[in-house]
Amino acid sequence: MIEHSRRIRLLMALRGSGVTDHRVLGAIERVPREAFVPPAFQDRAYEDMALPIGLGQTISQPLVVALMTQALEAGDRHKVLEIGTGSGYQAAVLAKLCRRVYTIERHKELLDVALERLLRLRIHNLTARPGDGTRGWPEQAPFDRIIVTAAHGGDDPPSALADQLALGGLMVIPMGDEHREQRVVRYRRTETGLEREDLWPVRFVPLLPEQPDQPVGG
Repeated sequence: MIEHSRRIRLLMALRGSGVTDHRVLGAIERVPREAFVPPAFQDRAYEDMALPIGLGQTISQPLVVALMTQALEAGDRHKVLEIGTGSGYQAAVLAKLCRRVYTIERHKELLDVALERLLRLRIHNLTARPGDGTRGWPEQAPFDRIIVTAAHGGDDPPSALADQLALGGLMVIPMGDEHREQRVVRYRRTETGLEREDLWPVRFVPLLPEQPDQPVGG
């Protein structure tokens, strides 16, 4: 009962902060965030804040998850690629909204824990693997939607991800680094290239190109 009331308060706060898509709000309502939070932070699962999950990573602030998911405009026929599985929470929300989720995490230890959580919640329209997220998942391309949950420091999104975005598809990705403001950017694939739309400032861990236990170029 306490968790339910906290969840309702969080949903009301998200609505007040600009999350208007009822499908996104419904997905967040149905995904128990406490299942993705380490035991030490269970009592803060429904606070609108990022929480540590180990290895220098965090489960994102619910408002950021909701706004990025809303910007993605994921539909029930879409195939979605997520870069940065982390706790698995964002993937679980996406799985409630689209046909299939493919998710990549560079930390295999985090990925294994996330998959255990997702299986316990009986989320089966999801495929995951450890790897270099900047390379995407070419065997499953093209994707209708791509979401990146780490900040890319270049002026343009990783070329492999751009190449794997379907015509008419959307990519939502934080852009920027420690030397300049990070912003969530939405790209749309058109017949002539990518159209860019800057959305709002944010702070994410950096998008790194190789797995921790894999040498550069390996």
